[in-house]
Amino acid sequence: MTAIISDIHGNLEALTKVFEEIDRRGIEEIICLGDVVGYGPNPIECLDIVAQRCAVTLMGNHDFAVFYEPYNFNIGAEQACYWTRTQFENDIDEDRKARRWRFLGGLPAFEKRPGVLCVHASPRRPINEYIFPDDIYTNPNKFAPIYDRIEKVCFVGHTHVPGVFLEGPDFYSPEELDGHFEIGLEKAVVNVGSVGQPRDRDPRSSFVVFDGRSIDFVRVEYDVEKTIKKVEAIDALDNFLGTRLRDGR
Repeated sequence: MTAIISDIHGNLEALTKVFEEIDRRGIEEIICLGDVVGYGPNPIECLDIVAQRCAVTLMGNHDFAVFYEPYNFNIGAEQACYWTRTQFENDIDEDRKARRWRFLGGLPAFEKRPGVLCVHASPRRPINEYIFPDDIYTNPNKFAPIYDRIEKVCFVGHTHVPGVFLEGPDFYSPEELDGHFEIGLEKAVVNVGSVGQPRDRDPRSSFVVFDGRSIDFVRVEYDVEKTIKKVEAIDALDNFLGTRLRDGR
C-alpha cells in the first residue's frame, strides 16, 4: 500500500491529520507530488515533516517558485512565495537552513515505476501544466500527447481537484466513483487532490491510497479555523489564502 499526497501548501493542521490517517491505516510508503510550500503559514514545519516521512517528494510549481523565482503567479501567490523564502532564510542554524534548501532544490520532476508515473502537474509538463476537468470539453485535443507519455496510470496534483481522467477523454469525480477506482485497460490520469488547499468545494484534505491495482480516495477533516487564524496573523499573506479553506475553493 502506498499513500499519495500532494499540494500541502504549508498547512500544518491538514498535514498532521492526513499523516494520522495514513498511520491509522498502517501505510508505510508515502509519495508526495509536490507543492509542500506556498500559500500557507507553516512552510518550514511541513517541509521538515515531508522530508522525514515521504519516500519520494517531487518538485511542484510553488516549490520551484520559492527556490528559483515565481513565474506567472497572481500577486497573492507571489507574495506568499517571497514570504516563504524569508522564513527559510531567517533560520539562524546555518546547517539546518542549508539542508532545507538542498532538499527543496534537489526535488525531482517525476517518479517512474513499472506502469506508474508520478508528477506534480502533467506527464507532458511535470511542474506547471494544469489538467482541469473542464478540459475534456474545452480542450479535448490536449489529452492525446498527455496519454502518449503514460504506460498505464499517472498520478498528479496541481489543480487541487481530485478525480480520474480516462482516454475518452472523460473525467470522473470521487463521488461518481464512490471513492474507488479499479485500474483497467484504459490509461488513467489520477488527480489525488490537495492536502492543504482543496478546491472541489469540500474543505476536507484529500489524498489517495494505491495498492497497485486500485485506488481509494480519502478525505480527512482538520482544524480549518486554526489555519485561517494563522494566515490572518501574517501580514505578508493574503487573508483570502485562509478564508478560501472554509469552502474548499
